[in-house]
Amino acid sequence: MLPERLKNIRFRIQAACESAGRSPGSITIIAVTKTIPADVVNQAIEAGLVDIGENRLQEYLRKRPYLRPHRFHFIGHLQTNKVKQVIMVATMIHSVDSLHLAREISKRATGADRTLDILLEVNTSGEPSKYGFLPAGVEDAVEEVVSLPGIRLRGLMTIASLVDDPEVVRPEFRMLASFQRSIRERLELPDFDVLSMGMTNDFEIAIQEGATHIRLGTALFGSRQ
Repeated sequence: MLPERLKNIRFRIQAACESAGRSPGSITIIAVTKTIPADVVNQAIEAGLVDIGENRLQEYLRKRPYLRPHRFHFIGHLQTNKVKQVIMVATMIHSVDSLHLAREISKRATGADRTLDILLEVNTSGEPSKYGFLPAGVEDAVEEVVSLPGIRLRGLMTIASLVDDPEVVRPEFRMLASFQRSIRERLELPDFDVLSMGMTNDFEIAIQEGATHIRLGTALFGSRQ
């Protein structure tokens, strides 16, 4: 089923890009592999999905020895006591949701002689149960984080509201894209070019609003048990 699902996803990405005047090559699919066994993850990697995402570090570390070469994106809430491990295996951390966490990543990465790509998570929905910087504080956070050693701030991430009609969340994606553009121009940050937004139920809307990285689990692997 994976090849068929992937073919359908790529068709939908192409259509969304065409409607927005974008190239499908500008979109990175992150295969969200939570609860997915290593052999199935390897099928995805062999199909070209070399960017995989997990929100639980321990689950990823259990599977990692059995996986084909890939790039690992940490996409879940990150506790500071897990930073030391994450920085040694992650290509990018999408979910930096506080200055305290950014400083800890900087300290640990510097100590390990590494430079790690990170994104700041923004709570565009305003839901109190979600992590992330409030929209009003994003620009000030960026100004501090870009000065920290050991990290490279690449852009912003959000998790949109879970709703039946994906059109409802378009303003949330549009808000994040607006922040990314204005911050990049005002602070003159040419590498601040990543927008991680859009999941199975809303990735086409996210692409139309500027997403560069979409995080897909159910669309690729089916409903989780």
